[in-house]
Amino acid sequence: MEEERPIRKIIHVDMDAFYASVEQRDNPDLRGLPVAVGGSAERGVVAAASYEARKYGVRSAMPSAIAARRCPDLIFVKPHFEKYREVSHQIRDIFFEYTDKVEPLSLDEAYLDVTTNHKGLPSATLIAKEIRERIWDTTNLRASAGISINKFLAKVASDVNKPNGQKTIPPEEVDAFLATLPIERFFGVGAKTAEKFHRLGVRTGADLRLVELPLLLSRFGKAGRHYYQIARGIQHSEVQSDRQRKSVGVEETFSTDLDGPESMMSALWKLGERLEYRISKAKIKGRTITLKIKSADFETITRSQSVSEPIDDIHEIMEIAQQLLQANMPSYSVRLLGITLGNLGEKEVSEQLTLRF
Repeated sequence: MEEERPIRKIIHVDMDAFYASVEQRDNPDLRGLPVAVGGSAERGVVAAASYEARKYGVRSAMPSAIAARRCPDLIFVKPHFEKYREVSHQIRDIFFEYTDKVEPLSLDEAYLDVTTNHKGLPSATLIAKEIRERIWDTTNLRASAGISINKFLAKVASDVNKPNGQKTIPPEEVDAFLATLPIERFFGVGAKTAEKFHRLGVRTGADLRLVELPLLLSRFGKAGRHYYQIARGIQHSEVQSDRQRKSVGVEETFSTDLDGPESMMSALWKLGERLEYRISKAKIKGRTITLKIKSADFETITRSQSVSEPIDDIHEIMEIAQQLLQANMPSYSVRLLGITLGNLGEKEVSEQLTLRF
């Protein structure tokens, strides 16, 4: 008997070329031009690229020198993270008007569970459309969205009609959608894992569904059960909203495995953005920073470092997290990274501060 497929109403909202779009919004001279945020023509790494730059193959986490060769007219712009955080908070305020179940993945994307919502709206599709319109009216920035029964499908769907679009995969269309989905776009399948699937003759979701669980377990270890379930649209992971706990942490399981130091370091800094938001919201400090790394084969290592005095400064925290990653840089593909701040204490605070689809 096949496992029951949980059905929720999940929206994945993803801002379109967020950092670059903010810079183009605030500087009319950059509009319509290929822009890279971060780095320079000689050194550094691209943090974000405008859609005009992406046409030349410029991508985030790409070494700036390679980006400059691909696009000789590329304009490098210094990042303004305080401004991006301010805009991100505006966007999150909009999310919380609809649901308390909001899970930020970074400054520019988040999951929302609108199975029940503050406005009592029956259609997740209409909620996503309304949220995107609200974001435009508030920030003058465009967002795309995916709507489906779980986080994986919602995230995949948000890429379908980018930029400035949305895609809904209702329950009755899940199997057909997964059947034609390339194996490379399945949650947790990176380049090396995709090669293993190709050798098995698996190139689409329909192919994956034909592979029996024992074979998947023998070839992919613990990850085999995950692939078996996801091919059937089964994912139990819920939207994790912020909450008080003994530690404050963020982690992400990547839809495509990370390969190489540059992609891992870029992903680590994205996690740092989320961690900063949670630390600020919880008004806490901590003494222990823990890095979590999970391989494509579901093997997990954690490495921690403690400091003498509690800290809440994200730059100090990320410097330690970066050192931990550099000292334990995996030679294998990574499917999950996480950062946790533990041994918590409260920050000193001024007394003046008080569905239908």
